[in-house]
Amino acid sequence: MPIDKEKALAAVFEPAEGSWSQDDVILYHLGLGAGLEKPTDAKELEYTYEKNLKALPSFGVVPVFDALGKGMAGTPGISVNFALVLHGEQDIEIHKPIPVSAQVVNQPRIAGIYDKGKAALIIMEVTTSEKGGDKLFTNRFSIFARGEGGFGGDAGPKAGNAAPERAPDKVVESRTLPNQALLYRLSGDKNPLHADPEFAKLGGFDVPILHGLCSYGVVCKAVVDTMLDGDVSKVARYQARFAGVLFPGETIVTSMWKEGNQILVAAKSKERDAAVISNCAVTLR
Repeated sequence: MPIDKEKALAAVFEPAEGSWSQDDVILYHLGLGAGLEKPTDAKELEYTYEKNLKALPSFGVVPVFDALGKGMAGTPGISVNFALVLHGEQDIEIHKPIPVSAQVVNQPRIAGIYDKGKAALIIMEVTTSEKGGDKLFTNRFSIFARGEGGFGGDAGPKAGNAAPERAPDKVVESRTLPNQALLYRLSGDKNPLHADPEFAKLGGFDVPILHGLCSYGVVCKAVVDTMLDGDVSKVARYQARFAGVLFPGETIVTSMWKEGNQILVAAKSKERDAAVISNCAVTLR
C-alpha cells in the first residue's frame, strides 16, 4: 500500500503514560556493560548503585518503546512490511537532565516523511514530559521502510556530523559480553533478531546481533566518561547513524574529536575493523 504522506503527517496520536524506577536505570546501564571492568569503582557505581545514581542521556530511548510501536503500527497513511524496516538513525535532544525515576507522558508524532527512491524515510518523534511538568527529552527515530519509496517529494536532509580527517582526541575501547544482547533486551527491546538464532538467519545473520541502540548507549557512555568526566548534565543532544552491526562479544572502539560545542564521534568493531556508528555528534550545553 503506497504511503500517503499528507495523511500521515496530519495524524494525531493519543499521549501514552509511562514511568521508570532506579532499577530500570541500573538495568539499562548494566546492559551497556557498566561495571564490567571495574565493578566497585566509584565512577562506575554512579551507573550501577542507588547511591549517587545518574542516568545516561541515551537512557531516554527506553521509556518510549511502547509509544513508538503504537505510533508506527497505527499511523494513518502508512502501511509497511516491518520485516523490511531498518532503524537508520537516532537523535535525542535532552531538555533537562533525566531523573533516575519519573512518571511521564510520551507524545508521538510523525515529524517527516522522505522519498529515498527504493525506500521511505519516516521520522517518528516522541516527546517525553514529566507528568504535569516540564519536557525531559525528545527522541527522533529515523526509520527506513524498504520498498516503500517512489511516492515523490523531498529526499530528506544530507548526512552531517562527519568525523574530521585529523587524528582523534581520544579513543576508547568498550568490551561487550557474549550474552550482552540477552541482558540489554530486558530494558524493553524484545526483537528476536537479538536473541533467536533461527530468526537471525532469516535476517541474513549467522548469529543474533547486538541491538543498535545498545551500541548507541555504549558509545554515549564512552563519550560522557572520557570527554565529560562523567557529567551527564552537559549533554544537550546526541545524534548517530547506524553504519553497521556489532556482534555480542566484540569490542567497540569509539573515536572522539572536540569541535567547538560538539564532540564528533565514530565507532567500529575492533575485531572486524567494521563501522558501527557514524555521522555522530554529542552537542554540549
